[in-house]
Amino acid sequence: MGLGWLDVKEISFNWLLMLEKEHVLWISSGCEIESDLGTALAANPSVKWYFCNLVPERREFFEKITQGKNPSRKEARKAEIAVMEAINDWVVYIIKPERYDELAFLNWDDSELTSIVDFFGKRVLDIGAGTGRLTFVATKKAKAVYAVEPVTNLRRYLKEKAEKLDVNNLYVCDGILTDIPFESDFFDITMGGHVFGDEPQKEYSEMLRVTKPGGQIVLFPGNNDRDNEIHKFLVSQNFSWKRFEEPGDGVKRAYWKKI
Repeated sequence: MGLGWLDVKEISFNWLLMLEKEHVLWISSGCEIESDLGTALAANPSVKWYFCNLVPERREFFEKITQGKNPSRKEARKAEIAVMEAINDWVVYIIKPERYDELAFLNWDDSELTSIVDFFGKRVLDIGAGTGRLTFVATKKAKAVYAVEPVTNLRRYLKEKAEKLDVNNLYVCDGILTDIPFESDFFDITMGGHVFGDEPQKEYSEMLRVTKPGGQIVLFPGNNDRDNEIHKFLVSQNFSWKRFEEPGDGVKRAYWKKI
């Protein structure tokens, strides 16, 4: 289940105290690691307390999965590792975002993006910006780029990266795809990479709301080259699309639409 981006065997389970609300909601909503999570939380009451207070509506779930558990240290550590391996991407984001920037699949050519959208002089939104794969392509020509990212440590990383690259037209803020913290018709271009598809209609409606008439929505959702539900939804909304290669991860699809 894990991605293997980072070896978690020597990492403290306390790092989960840096997870965001959206992460904890996902963990507590039909995930496949419920047994290991219950064992790990029973052995780490501070992390359990954090989860219960960050997402109080899921307190009953956390109480249920830890009830009656009193694991040995060996059992607890095995469960901790299993949980952290299952959420390996999040662990990378909160501990070592530069590791994500080193991954081979991000090394696709910038022209895959710039061939479908012209950033010159535009106000751009990158929603779920991560470490800025799309963001920093846009900053080269855009008037202003707003990187919306819910993970605190990734926002820090984006700001530090912008400083290193001497980028001065980037603005980083908190937010999620289903609740974009900007007024309607604010952006010329709204884009996202590897973020779209959990709630397609709600996500699309929110992106549509903040994009100016005549503007453009661009998505690199990370879906494989097949007609899955993400593809079917976007085509039904009259998105154009193309195939492109993510190095080491195969053929993916990109989508764009004029509003």
